[in-house]
Amino acid sequence: MRHVAENHCRDLNKESEVKGSDVIILSEAMVITATGTEPFEGSVVVEGDRIVDVVEGHGGAPGDAKVYRLAGRSLVPGLIDAHVHATAVDANLSEQGRQRYESEVAVLAGVSLERMLARGFTTVRDAGGADAGFRRAIEKGVIAGPRLLVSGRPLTQTGGHGDQRLPTESGALGGCGPNVGMIHSVADGPDEVRRAAREELRRGANQIKVMAGGGVVSPTDKLESIQYSLEELSAAVAAAVAAGTYVLAHAYTPQAIQVCVEAGIRSIEHGNLLDEPTAKLMADHGTFLVPTLVTYEKLHQEGEKYGINKESLDKLERVVDAGLESLRIAAAAGVKIASGSDLLGPMRRYQGEEIGIKARALSPMGAIIAATRTNAELLGLEGSVGTIEPGKIADLVAGSGNVLDDPGLLGRADGIALVMRAGSVMHDHIT
Repeated sequence: MRHVAENHCRDLNKESEVKGSDVIILSEAMVITATGTEPFEGSVVVEGDRIVDVVEGHGGAPGDAKVYRLAGRSLVPGLIDAHVHATAVDANLSEQGRQRYESEVAVLAGVSLERMLARGFTTVRDAGGADAGFRRAIEKGVIAGPRLLVSGRPLTQTGGHGDQRLPTESGALGGCGPNVGMIHSVADGPDEVRRAAREELRRGANQIKVMAGGGVVSPTDKLESIQYSLEELSAAVAAAVAAGTYVLAHAYTPQAIQVCVEAGIRSIEHGNLLDEPTAKLMADHGTFLVPTLVTYEKLHQEGEKYGINKESLDKLERVVDAGLESLRIAAAAGVKIASGSDLLGPMRRYQGEEIGIKARALSPMGAIIAATRTNAELLGLEGSVGTIEPGKIADLVAGSGNVLDDPGLLGRADGIALVMRAGSVMHDHIT
């Protein structure tokens, strides 16, 4: 079979190793490979769970192959969201653990994962909350969700972003902490942090999440606060690296980000207050940035009606306006820009809008690459997913129109015509 890069096509009716009964052909699409090549009109041939050919033009097909004709539609690699919280089933996280049954949270999280796949996200990284049980449920077919990488319980210092206790409370959520949901592991000092990281790895976490700075919805810290010392962060990184994985860190300010980079953190989540010197430091160290701009926009618009308190809404004022500028600063410095959403509860319906927002700073193609190829590299999956190339797993998404003209179509339920995960058509809205 000949790859499109060889700059010629073949007739799909001709004899080859492709057996028609095992073949799905996505035909007549505008193919965006996310490899850096220009989009072209063509077809993608899938056999089993793999892409076996990428073809310019539109030839025939084996008589018993299944053909999906995508004229007028765009075909992109399966979308990847590097920052979701499947178990954040309510926008008001401080009350979720007090108001929801654990079984209720688990069921709602499963439904949320299924809806992510329907929006075209074939791989997601849960940045805290979901444990390995959700991953296993998807792998066994109990939940029709995306490929899932879990972080387990994020590590937070006492009084840090992950510590949801009010100043008046002691113990775990006042003595009534849940076992399912947005749960954090409070650990102070290098030894406790090392032990906590190892515990999450023991429980099946794919990677470790740490809270390295203040947050918007946490009740007792400031955005400017630096949380975890270099020694503590280094202990988490050492534990992760020893297990063959990495650490991602919640951080907004240059000061917090700089400590993370020095400690060897792989990705900075959010980074809304990034400045030029810190962006250069990230670029020099190969540290990824995972902007999550849509969550601040939607929290700012809708947070009050979901019970977000005034203190948190006031914090939003700073990060909403700074988000796009931080993205431009990062791009100019050559930082590897990935993509996440971080939406909570019912606001997850806006998951795909992150791509449209990023396009304002990166261009539509840049935003698509961030949500496909760069995210795959961040997650260590670049050999399997993230681009449309022969040999890659057949994770493919058809947008209902030209996504370079309207990148907001991607990740939106009514903007998706077809979703394929590992060669299986999971959602088909082609008429």
